[in-house]
Amino acid sequence: MDLLAGLAGVLPVDRIVSDADELERHGGGIFTYHAPRPPDAVVCPESRDEVAEVLRFANERGVPVVPFGEGSSLEAHTIPVHGGISLDLGRMNEIVEVRPDDFVARVQPGVTHERLNAELREHGLFFSVDPGWDASLGGMAGTNASGTNAVRYGVMRDQVLDLEVVLADGTVMRTGGMAMKSSAGYHLTGLFVGSEGTLGVFTELTLRLYPVPEKVLAARAVFPGIEEAGRAAVAMIRSGMQVGRVELVDARTIEAVNAYKSTEYMVAPTLFLEFGGSEAGVQSDVATARAISSAEGCVGLEVEADEAARERLWEARHEAGLAITKLNPDKKPMTTDVCVPIGDLPDALGHARETIAEHGFDGAILGHVGDGNYHAVFPVDTEDPDEMRKAEEVNEQIVRYALERGGTCTGEHGVGSGKMGHLEEEHGDTLPFMRGIKRLADPNGVMNPGKIFAEEAWPASG
Repeated sequence: MDLLAGLAGVLPVDRIVSDADELERHGGGIFTYHAPRPPDAVVCPESRDEVAEVLRFANERGVPVVPFGEGSSLEAHTIPVHGGISLDLGRMNEIVEVRPDDFVARVQPGVTHERLNAELREHGLFFSVDPGWDASLGGMAGTNASGTNAVRYGVMRDQVLDLEVVLADGTVMRTGGMAMKSSAGYHLTGLFVGSEGTLGVFTELTLRLYPVPEKVLAARAVFPGIEEAGRAAVAMIRSGMQVGRVELVDARTIEAVNAYKSTEYMVAPTLFLEFGGSEAGVQSDVATARAISSAEGCVGLEVEADEAARERLWEARHEAGLAITKLNPDKKPMTTDVCVPIGDLPDALGHARETIAEHGFDGAILGHVGDGNYHAVFPVDTEDPDEMRKAEEVNEQIVRYALERGGTCTGEHGVGSGKMGHLEEEHGDTLPFMRGIKRLADPNGVMNPGKIFAEEAWPASG
């Protein structure tokens, strides 16, 4: 079968892309070390009905389909490891409805979180999940994205009230509604959020919104060591203060940010903090944070009230990952993210730092430590088998440390291709049930095959 000719009978030809540059873009990733694999075609639907037509076509012919948003995932979610169709949802970028009195918005999957928040400003509302990259909301739901605000507002799964989903055979279903809670039936919305494109394609999302706080302050606290910074973060959470963000970066990350952004931050482990609420409440929280930080040897805590200054502070944190990659431009970043129980965080950070150093990598540690989620990033030469072996060992040791303490192999990046073996170690007893759900939603195995389940084999007809 000529895939392009077949697709031309399903969609207008301007929705089908076979340009070499676009195939390459859809076959790799901005930040991933995983090997690229271009799709056979890129398809750009503009409506739910077009998505359904493409899926019916692919399902009947055993053609793999991989949903694609901004391509910023780290664990190869959007890499079509078996070829087929990369379903680019970027043209489905309409903000369908904002209902400020109900604190909800309905959006298509190609809308990015920054664009939605720009639209919400006039209503005094905001969408809380901020992964640090202007990712698409469909992609963020697909991986159950987290980010800097998760410690206060929760992760993507906590914000999605309803999904319009197209299954592999073209069936369209809705999983929830506009209400803030429901006890009706199984929690299908929660099931689909985080399914990484393996169960269906999201064509519309209904999202929970929040009022912008009356007063917002940002702060930067510098510590003598990463364990001290970790202990301070844990103490702030335990104190009960209304901290909105607690982000940690190590000294190497600060070096990278200074080089990339021409900043002059002190090169030492640092917590980036944000407080929001009433004027009195925020001032009380800042005082508590200052006392906690001082007890852990903080060598400086600076507070920013000006909006532009706060934005510069968070821009430095958000671009830390990109800054780290620029330190070694000839290599690819291997990034592992784990999440541990809050009390285990300080020791886990120290263990990650030691493990990276023992294996001779120029690594960095950063993360949303307010909820126990941290990332280790180290550049690797993907063409060097010995270096890749050592990198995998670092990854393995960091993940195992988390699992042995009741943590998880991935706090927000998802499983994709990179964490399949770790998922089996973490949830091996439930994998048969998960596979059963996959077979029910996608019996022919066309939805993002080769992701999540390590033993999944692509059908011979594919």
